[in-house]
Amino acid sequence: MQVYHVIGLMSGTSLDGVDLAYCKFILTNKVWEYEIIHTTCYPYSEDWKIKLANAENTSVLAIHLLDTALGNYFSENITEFIKKYNITKLDFIASHGHTIFHQPANGVTLQIGAGAVITANTGLTTICDFRKMDVAMGGQGAPLVPIGDRDLFSSYNYCLNIGGIANVSFELNGKRLAYDICPANMILNHYLLDNNLLFDDEGLLARSGTVNTELLAELNKLNYYHQAFPKSLGKEWVLQNIYPTVDKYNLSENHVLATLAEHIAMQIAANVNKSEIPASMLITGGGAYHSYLIERISAHTNTQLIIPSRVLIEFKEALVFAFLGVLRYRNEDNCLASVTGAPKNNCGGQIFFVKN
Repeated sequence: MQVYHVIGLMSGTSLDGVDLAYCKFILTNKVWEYEIIHTTCYPYSEDWKIKLANAENTSVLAIHLLDTALGNYFSENITEFIKKYNITKLDFIASHGHTIFHQPANGVTLQIGAGAVITANTGLTTICDFRKMDVAMGGQGAPLVPIGDRDLFSSYNYCLNIGGIANVSFELNGKRLAYDICPANMILNHYLLDNNLLFDDEGLLARSGTVNTELLAELNKLNYYHQAFPKSLGKEWVLQNIYPTVDKYNLSENHVLATLAEHIAMQIAANVNKSEIPASMLITGGGAYHSYLIERISAHTNTQLIIPSRVLIEFKEALVFAFLGVLRYRNEDNCLASVTGAPKNNCGGQIFFVKN
């Protein structure tokens, strides 16, 4: 039996905040088990949201400065988290960071939140930059969670994460397949007019609206949805394709949200209606709380939708990045070629060691 204690750190495109999960992983006879021991989300201030949302429009120097600043902020969160829960057993930090650019077609992906700064500030070994190796090899560098789905959540036919971007993973003919389906919370949150609202609670605003069939049809025709996988989405694609399409219709807030929810539901359903055999789908991410969206997904598919505990809904990605860190620490594959389109599986992640 081999045991690892890890803090996984995740900052997603929806800009909700910094998720920290203190996790325990046990390997027994080639079977992995996990326990999520403590969790906390540190919400981003408005200042941080503005800085991160606009980073791609700034200079190279400004991005490097932001990288260091975010590394310092992550360090503060980690230090507070460790103190809050009196964590004494800890092998390392596994940090996804925050994505600024993701353009695999150009061989570029950038997640900031400097791992070196985290190690320097906390005195803890830090593993980060999980995507760069795969992109350098010609892969999409995303999604990375499917190896965790395969090893930790194999009892479900599908694992769906509805975060800033909705992505799915599943087994087909002995291979794990996964890809980004469509933007989700990122676009739903973008069209909230009340700046005091972090999200559309239970989808009440969307439920009050009416679907605009013309806009819906135009969204569903976007080229990405008809491309074969492997494929992945980034913020750049949303800025170029979703917002201009929606904005030209000049709809009221609730009608926009209703139409976007229907669009997301239809795209998700189209990617899980693969068999007449009843299947189960684990749903995590903030979208699992969007009751209206879940209803609309259910209306378009006969797949059994499973909503787990709050902790797993909110911290599954942080858990899986902690697991990716374990695999990197063990120098084992943590990125699947069947998912990303790279020529072979690879072991991605930069390690900043602390030697005792």
